[in-house]
Amino acid sequence: MALSIRLSRGGAKKRPVYRIVVADSRAPRDGRFIEKLGTYNPLLPKDSAERVTLDSDRAKHWLSVGAQPTDRVARFLDAAGLLKRDARSNPKKAEPGEKARERAEMRAQKAAEAAEAAAAAAAAPAEEAPAQDAPAEAAESAEA
Repeated sequence: MALSIRLSRGGAKKRPVYRIVVADSRAPRDGRFIEKLGTYNPLLPKDSAERVTLDSDRAKHWLSVGAQPTDRVARFLDAAGLLKRDARSNPKKAEPGEKARERAEMRAQKAAEAAEAAAAAAAAPAEEAPAQDAPAEAAESAEA
């Protein structure tokens, strides 16, 4: 029987409270468990003592007989000093996906085309536009 130390959800809708339990890995999340080791209330502040309660002696026992903690429970056990958890690294997490890269390339291409068009317009000799102020100048000279 594969044992796991995991969270079992309780509480009302939008108000979760979790039990830290030892259960058969094939049992449902909120179903049958072997022993309750503690509780976890994510709604409490992180520095609160009641946020995570854990029976460390029983947790040591279950770890010694081969129970495997989930990632979240491994964090609790590491904080309690019962288990050394390796830091996880996912360097590809911050990289954009394929579609986002395509959109970024299209934006860069459009920006380059716009910059080329602006440079071409600035380099071309400015043709003199017909005087738009001619009627205003004629009115001023007529008044004088």
